[in-house]
Amino acid sequence: MVENAPILSCKHAGLTIEGYSRAAVQSYWRVPELKLGFDLGAQPWDFMGTQTWCISHTHLDHVAALPIYVARRRMMKMEPPTIYAPSYAIEDLRKLLLIMQRLDRGRQLCELIGVEPGQEINLSREHVMTVFATTHTIPSVGYLIWDRRFKLREEYLGLPGEQIRDLRKSGVEVTREVRVPLLAYTGDTSPAGLDAYPPVFQAKILLTEMSFIRAKHRREKIHKFGHMHLDDFLERADRFENELIICGHFSTRYHPDEVRRTLQQKLPPNLRDRVRLWL
Repeated sequence: MVENAPILSCKHAGLTIEGYSRAAVQSYWRVPELKLGFDLGAQPWDFMGTQTWCISHTHLDHVAALPIYVARRRMMKMEPPTIYAPSYAIEDLRKLLLIMQRLDRGRQLCELIGVEPGQEINLSREHVMTVFATTHTIPSVGYLIWDRRFKLREEYLGLPGEQIRDLRKSGVEVTREVRVPLLAYTGDTSPAGLDAYPPVFQAKILLTEMSFIRAKHRREKIHKFGHMHLDDFLERADRFENELIICGHFSTRYHPDEVRRTLQQKLPPNLRDRVRLWL
């Protein structure tokens, strides 16, 4: 195997979270069980098999590997990938791929699909993805994957199977959709991006950023540049219902030991036990 980018990994709720994120360096994540990836700041060779990717915004540390990824799939004779990205960026991303096509002399084949906050995307019968607005220095979005099940409506409970079948054949809607927020990905955002979309606090897995941790780093400046501070998490400690909170995108100012030590000291136990540091 060719290993050309770092990968960390953990498992929770039947999902494997893989990837790496460091502020201004590179961010890329994937969830193999969902056949889905988030952001393309770099592209580990073995991520190439994942065909669908969701771009949060177009800063280079989140999108620079897009042409490489598209080219590799073509080189390996794989199907062109599907790339979701904020609608405003689609035309420029298409131009970027065309420029690389001229420079590289290899076709850049993919399906670019623009998304807007509030949009829903059916991934499968079991999973649907919603797009929500985040708050960064350029327009950005997050993605939330819902586990979707269809349950028999209460008024039909206890009916014989044949009668339910006949109702369904006659066009009666006998089931109702039930959704559970499974995984939320915020990309880069200030805390306003979380506050405006409460389901992120309820997802089983929250994949988010914590760019800054030192007390001397002023939060008003951090928020202005679309990022979060440790203190933002402390203020919202009681809101996080998530089973697992993966925090990445730490500033390169920090050594991993400083991050671990600081969060061990400051996070309350009920939050500390659910936080996984991506270092």
